[in-house]
Amino acid sequence: MALNPPLNRKLRMGLVGGGPGSFIGPVHGIAAEFDHRCTLTAGVFSSDPERSKKAAPSYGVDESRTYGNYEAMLDAEARLPDDERVDFISIATPNHTHYEIAKAAVEAGFNVVCDKPITLDLAQAESLLKTIENSDVVFALTHNYTGYPMIRQAREMIQAGELGKINAIRCQYIQGWLAGTSEDDGGQLSAWRTDPAKSGAAGTFGDIATHAFQLGRYVTGELPESVSCHLKTFVPGRRLDDYGTAVIRYQDGAIGVLTASQVTHGRENDLELEVDGTLASLKWRQQSPNELVVRRAGQPHQIYTRSPGTGTMTPLAEASSRLPAGHPEGFYGAFANLYNAVFDDITLRASGAAFERRDTVYPNVYDGVEGMLFIQQCVASSEQDAAWMPLNYAEARQ
Repeated sequence: MALNPPLNRKLRMGLVGGGPGSFIGPVHGIAAEFDHRCTLTAGVFSSDPERSKKAAPSYGVDESRTYGNYEAMLDAEARLPDDERVDFISIATPNHTHYEIAKAAVEAGFNVVCDKPITLDLAQAESLLKTIENSDVVFALTHNYTGYPMIRQAREMIQAGELGKINAIRCQYIQGWLAGTSEDDGGQLSAWRTDPAKSGAAGTFGDIATHAFQLGRYVTGELPESVSCHLKTFVPGRRLDDYGTAVIRYQDGAIGVLTASQVTHGRENDLELEVDGTLASLKWRQQSPNELVVRRAGQPHQIYTRSPGTGTMTPLAEASSRLPAGHPEGFYGAFANLYNAVFDDITLRASGAAFERRDTVYPNVYDGVEGMLFIQQCVASSEQDAAWMPLNYAEARQ
C-alpha cells in the first residue's frame, strides 16, 4: 500500500471542556502544545455557549472555531478541507459525558484523547470499544502519570527482568481536598465528582484509585485476577466513597494492595508506587517524580535520577526527558509525553501506515475498559462485605 506524504506540520486540536473554573482543560491545552507539535485550533469550552465563547480567547482560539456544543463542532470541522479541520478531539469534561462525545467523535472519523475514567460505566466502555475497533482512529486515555520518565524507567527495568518475578505491588493515592467539606459548599469540582449521575458508581475510587490501579498495571505488566475491596464514606451526606482500600490478586501469583483517600487532612497529590520482585524492589513517589529508588538485599540502596546523557536511563525514559539533570521536570512534561506518543500514532495513521492499538506506550481503550471493570468490581465487592470479585475480563463477563 502506498503511503501518503509525511505530515510536516503541527497537528490541530479540538478541545471539549476547560471552561472557567476547570483544572484539567487548561492542562490538556498546555500539555498538547508543550513541544510545539500541536496547535489548539477549535473548541467547545462550556455547555453554555456564551461561556464557551468567553473562554476561547484564553486558549487563543478564534471565535469562528468556537462552538456552542460538541455536535456543532464535529459537524463543522468534518466539513472543512483536510488541511484545515482538526486532527483530534480532546475530552476534558465530567465523566457522564465522555461516552457520547467520544463515540460521536470516533464515528465522525476524529482521533480522540479522553480523560479517565473512559465512561460512566462498563457497558458504555464496552460499547465504545466496539465503535473504536470498527474504526481506524487513534484513541488514548489520559492516565497521565504513565508519562513520567522515571515511571517509564521502572517499566523498562521490570521488562528487562531486573526485579525478577514480581511478588507484590503497593500503590496509594492520598489527597485531602474533600476533607471537612460537603457538596452543600457549592464547589464545582466536588459537586459533580460526588454525584453518582455524573461521576459514576464510585467517588474517590473512580477518580483517583483508577490512576493507582492502572499505574501498577503499566509498570509491571501484571494481569489482574480478582479483587477484594472496602469503600467508606466519611463525610456525612456524601453519596459516594471518599476513602477505600483494595487487595488485588494477579494471575501470575503477585498480590497488590491499593489505598485511595480524598479526606486525609494535609495531603495533596501523594501518589506512591512500590513493587517487590524476587531480585529487587523499587519505589517512586509523584511528589519527588525525578527519583526512583531501587533496593537489593545486602547492597546499598540505589537512587536513579532523571539524568539524560549519563547512560543510567533506559531508552524510553531518556526519550521522555527534556532538560539536563538537576532541572526538575514534572506534571506538564509527563502529560506532554503521553500526547507526544499519541501524536506519533496520529502521524502514522495520516501517512497510511499501520499503528498499534493494544500495545501502546500511552493508555488506550483496552486500559479504559479494564479500568471500568475495576471500578465496577470494587463497588460490588464492597457492597458484599469485601467479597472476592473477578478482575480477569473474560471471567468477569461470564
